[in-house]
Amino acid sequence: MSLFALSDVSVRYGGEAVLDSVSLSMDAGEIVTIVGPNGSGKSTLLRVLIGSVAPNAGRITRQPGLRVGYVPQRLHMDPTLPMTVTRLLSLRRRPSKEAVQAAMAQAGVTEIADRQLSVLSGGQFQRVLLARALISKPHLLVLDEATQGLDQPGIAAFYQQIETVRQETGCGVLMVSHDLHVVMSASDRVICLNRHICCQGGPQQVASAPEYRALFGSGTKGTMALYTHHHDHHHDHHHHHEHPHSHDGPEAAE
Repeated sequence: MSLFALSDVSVRYGGEAVLDSVSLSMDAGEIVTIVGPNGSGKSTLLRVLIGSVAPNAGRITRQPGLRVGYVPQRLHMDPTLPMTVTRLLSLRRRPSKEAVQAAMAQAGVTEIADRQLSVLSGGQFQRVLLARALISKPHLLVLDEATQGLDQPGIAAFYQQIETVRQETGCGVLMVSHDLHVVMSASDRVICLNRHICCQGGPQQVASAPEYRALFGSGTKGTMALYTHHHDHHHDHHHHHEHPHSHDGPEAAE
């Protein structure tokens, strides 16, 4: 069974269609990236999926008992507040010490467990947010512009960590990005959204699609060779690359 399925989902704000007949499903272990320009409906799609926005039309089905881990763009905190990584991860629903330690190991932050949040680099803090999302052992990990503000090596390292999480846990990963360069090539499947699904397929297939080029221009494809890694898993797309960052997305709750 799919982790979730959206069937002909439409959302209107003030009579204007923000999402128009979108159908999308995901399987466990799959990495899917949604790309689209500002105003394309990416944020609304996430909100529909996590249940904070009800569609005006269409149907949503979720795997029974589906647990979703959410990694936001940022976490709004007082930077002067003294708090260690371990303390932050222990705040929500009082998880067991073992669950916190396991999540830190999966996110690659065990070595900084006792550091104050105020001294962490951007990349380290995003890994802490990843650990926070992993505590509940999610079936589906949702990343909303999770590499915004990181430099290229930080981006590459973060997505290698996501690949490790997918291999270790078998969870599905849904990544939302403002533009293709960030995460598209780290994906098994890419969906180009502009209120409706314009095109979808493997990273190179979408990069070459006229619908994609109409939205993003034709000069983007060459950037996909900047970074390459390989996975060994059951999906069809084994060669992936990536590049810098972007904005926009919901400040949605978990």
